[in-house]
Amino acid sequence: MEKTTHPEKVSSLSTNFNRKFASLSSPGRTPDAADDANKSDSEKHPNDDDASSLDHHHHLLSQSEIASLFQEVDRFLHSLSTAADNAFNPIPDIPSSVHSLSNLMDSMTSRYNSTKNPTKLGRDPDRDSSFFEALDRISKIAIKLGEFNLCTATIPSLNRTTAALQRAMTLLDEEFNNLLKECKHLELESKPESKSDTKSSKQSSFKTNHELPDQHHRTVPECSDSDKEDVYPSFSQETVSNMKRIAGTMIYAGYEKECCMSYSFLRQSSFRGILNKLGYESISNDEVQKMHWDTLQSEIDKWIAVVKKCSKSLFPGELKLCDSVFTDHPFISHTIFSNLTRAVIIKLLNFANAVVLTKRSAEKMFKLLDMYERICELIPVINGFPENCRTELISEAEGAKSGMGEAIVGSFYDLESSIRSDNAKIPVPGGAVHPLTRYIMNYLKYACEYRETLEQVFQYIDPKTEEDQSARVDENDDASLRNSHLATQIAMVMDLLDTNLVMRSKLYRDASLRYIFLMNNGRYVVQKIKGSTGIKELMGDRWCRKRSTNLRQYHKNYQRETWSKVLQCLNHEGLMVNGKVSKPILKERFKSFNSMFDEIHKVQSSWVVSDEQLQSELRVSVSAVMIPAYRSFVGRFKQHFDQGRQSEKYIKYQPEDIEVLIEDLFDGNTASMKKKS
Repeated sequence: MEKTTHPEKVSSLSTNFNRKFASLSSPGRTPDAADDANKSDSEKHPNDDDASSLDHHHHLLSQSEIASLFQEVDRFLHSLSTAADNAFNPIPDIPSSVHSLSNLMDSMTSRYNSTKNPTKLGRDPDRDSSFFEALDRISKIAIKLGEFNLCTATIPSLNRTTAALQRAMTLLDEEFNNLLKECKHLELESKPESKSDTKSSKQSSFKTNHELPDQHHRTVPECSDSDKEDVYPSFSQETVSNMKRIAGTMIYAGYEKECCMSYSFLRQSSFRGILNKLGYESISNDEVQKMHWDTLQSEIDKWIAVVKKCSKSLFPGELKLCDSVFTDHPFISHTIFSNLTRAVIIKLLNFANAVVLTKRSAEKMFKLLDMYERICELIPVINGFPENCRTELISEAEGAKSGMGEAIVGSFYDLESSIRSDNAKIPVPGGAVHPLTRYIMNYLKYACEYRETLEQVFQYIDPKTEEDQSARVDENDDASLRNSHLATQIAMVMDLLDTNLVMRSKLYRDASLRYIFLMNNGRYVVQKIKGSTGIKELMGDRWCRKRSTNLRQYHKNYQRETWSKVLQCLNHEGLMVNGKVSKPILKERFKSFNSMFDEIHKVQSSWVVSDEQLQSELRVSVSAVMIPAYRSFVGRFKQHFDQGRQSEKYIKYQPEDIEVLIEDLFDGNTASMKKKS
């Protein structure tokens, strides 16, 4: 039950309380409101000795005496409210308890400001409770008195109250700043993070000259424990609670502007510091356009890391902090948060828009895809923002996403254009895999790792691909090919590549080398498909089997072009004349065989088949048709030659020699390289 205090006792208490502070003014005088209002600033702010004395006198009052003082002030506030409700009621006389409250407020404020015996807010709950209770009442008095047209006699009391309130607000503002700065230091001193998203670092930089290494993988970094426990901002619950109390008090007392300025300035400073730690700097549109691609890639990596950090923790953390500190003032919270995040997001999106405007090329697509994915992650985060900034920022983000998507589609079409325009007239030495084939297959393999994103982009940006898709596939194609925009684009690219390779094969004068070239490139394509789960799943089994079938046909064509004429030399037909073997014809057969085999060995030993399995398969298939036929031919007709020099002249090789020489084929290291094409 609340303790009842008689008015006369409280009045006596107020008088007694004022006397206790008399020693802090001129000797022999009891300070009144008018005297205090006319003091200089130095006189109004007690020094450490005065603070100690004030605090000493403060402790001379018991908690019950302070409670009684608060009750008298509350009654005065009630009378002010009643007078304010009725314009005919005169303003009540200002009791001495108001002056006592101002002195008590100064006492408490001075204690927190003391350098001899400092006491910070949050260290002593009882002291803090009394301080905020006194502050609440003196705020109400200042506000209520400000609503009246005061007479000359009451103005000094308002000035005295306002002065005490202002000193307390200055203290709160400093404490508010200290709490914010403390967290800022913790954030900026934390372990530095990676400046780039390792998912697609420089490995996604495809070279325009097709000299592309085969080892391209989209590496998605595993989340470390620190990533999983990423908590931002670094405020303890106690600190947030203290800031909330201070902010609420300052706003109620009419110091909303000071509170918001302190909060906004320090949180923006902290935010900029974190972005700087990630290596992010604001770059103008003109600077982006002038950057070399290697340099721009580095800036894109930083941008990716920043957007990821903002989406994952910075923006959600700032919104949560704002809402926690300004719980009772949602409009203020939303305004501060909007001002903080809007500038950052606009700068990030401006960079993305500038990258889109750079010169387009196929090899840039993967960096653009990384940026597109980050924007897609950012949009739902923005959707959780307050209404006053959400609509504008969503529009900006969707615009950047659309522009990025168009650039990605354009880059993929540039890949098709690069194949069409690649019509060099110089054949690859030895019929080896063409650099264009390596480039395209690694490009497509890597593209399939972005399958979901590319499907979304093609459907969102280029709806006409559905028409292209239906026009290019028939009912015999796999369902995956019929239902996938990306599969349609890959099929188009592969058709262009096949056409290009057939055209290039015609640069070789030797028909056999043409098929070696097509076989090498076809084998490389098939192996890439087998090694890429993405392509295989996307294109379907029927499409993949068709390419293997083409490869086997190239193999058969090679054998026909190369070895059919040789095998004709070993044909038994035509050797018999009048029922006997014609020795001249037999000699000519052996001479033709030796000449043709020597030439094939000389030329095809310089040809290149880098795939060991294909090389082995070719040698085995050649041996399978040549060795039995040669062994049979030699075994049957060698008896028609005299032993010695004649036999050695025409039967140059034994079957075992042919087998050994076949193993030399397709090594690509013979001195006769100049004659290979």
